[in-house]
Amino acid sequence: MDQNIDTLNSLLKAHPNARPRLHAKAHKSPGIARMQIEKHDAVGVCCQKLAEAEAMVAGGVPDVLISNEIVQRPKLKRLAELATHAKISICADDIANVRDISAAASEAGMQIGVLVEVNVGQNRCGVDTPSEAVALAQEIVSLPGLEFAGIQAYHGGIQHVREREERQLAVEKVVAKAREAVDALREAGLECPVVTGGGTGTFEFEAASGVYTEVQPGSYLFGDADYARNDCPWQQSLFVQTTVMSVNPSRGTAVIDAGLKASSFDSGPPLLAGSLGKCFDVENGGDEHGILVPKSGVQGTVQLPKVGEVVRLIPGHCDPTVNCHDFLVGVRKGQVEVVFEISGRGPGF
Repeated sequence: MDQNIDTLNSLLKAHPNARPRLHAKAHKSPGIARMQIEKHDAVGVCCQKLAEAEAMVAGGVPDVLISNEIVQRPKLKRLAELATHAKISICADDIANVRDISAAASEAGMQIGVLVEVNVGQNRCGVDTPSEAVALAQEIVSLPGLEFAGIQAYHGGIQHVREREERQLAVEKVVAKAREAVDALREAGLECPVVTGGGTGTFEFEAASGVYTEVQPGSYLFGDADYARNDCPWQQSLFVQTTVMSVNPSRGTAVIDAGLKASSFDSGPPLLAGSLGKCFDVENGGDEHGILVPKSGVQGTVQLPKVGEVVRLIPGHCDPTVNCHDFLVGVRKGQVEVVFEISGRGPGF
């Protein structure tokens, strides 16, 4: 993990105008967030859910962007309350939602930063045109309790484009859309103080564009089996420790006590760390079981692990895997150095 932190700092050193705002959805731990802010001189963190933001603020994180939309009024009331304890900002793409945020902020006597989310190609949330971005920003400026904080221009779908050159070409289209929005805002007399976006797979390119003022890498801290398929510099630091609970020599398989409740399968199954990973794949055995099966094409006799043997899994997707657990245990040279509570875990709200 320390090596990944150093790598991120090295990559961003050439782009001092794009400060890191690390994505806490990867770890959901305020202890890690505080460490990241210190080691990266980060502006703050971002979260996807109000529950994650509440955990961050309760754990002493001073600046949180909810890089997502929140629309229910009871949640907006909690958002405004959260702003009494930390600097809070949020994304929006709808005028009615912006008015509800204003009402909640005004009732609490607080100021909340609102960023216009711009659809830069993922076709998920965000306004589609520069004129829509201007209209929404003008509405934000006109409402009490709100500050127009900039735009979010993030494309999650291109983070896992495997080849670096292909990712760079994809980011050029994203940057062009972000630049169009910023130019339209300035033509309308609105300065855009923040342009935020860029994930672990692409942040270098957004940072180098001259358009972005913040980047949002998160998975860089841990790595996972899916990011390892990218052309990228990250070292694997996140593992799920599990134990062999059954061995069947006649089938040539072994069963571990970690299933769907321990490691995410949404980006493919976990991999086995170490020498076992050269001989075995992990198959889904249900909620509490994983099945180790010999890799196709492996020559010769494969030695099965023994019952009780401890093995480590490399999760397919780090974010939802962390969400399955209560604690992250930091180990250095075989000794436990630190334990981080994952206080923001859960389905979120």
